[in-house]
Amino acid sequence: MKTAFLISGFAVIAIAASPLAAHTGQDSHVEIRKEPIAGQYDKHWYNYLADVLEADKELKSDLRRATDAEDTRDAWEEYENELIDADKDYVEEMRDRNFRAGRVTIGK
Repeated sequence: MKTAFLISGFAVIAIAASPLAAHTGQDSHVEIRKEPIAGQYDKHWYNYLADVLEADKELKSDLRRATDAEDTRDAWEEYENELIDADKDYVEEMRDRNFRAGRVTIGK
């Protein structure tokens, strides 16, 4: 059971780590997490991955229906907003559970 769970988890991570690779011609400034906060593979992590995959699916659909440059820009803007929202929700859930994303500060 644990092996199947781990294998499916790694498959979801691999899929979520490369959604932007499927969309050429546009750079996104939103970074998709490749690993969970504090190494916690829990329902919040998998919900985050599902949100990323859903945003990717919607982007593909919106780009297919785009008829001009404005539609394309709107699709990418919506995609980035959905990724930001998914990350914000995930970080908030993890903070509620007292897990924090690491931050490094260099300097005095």
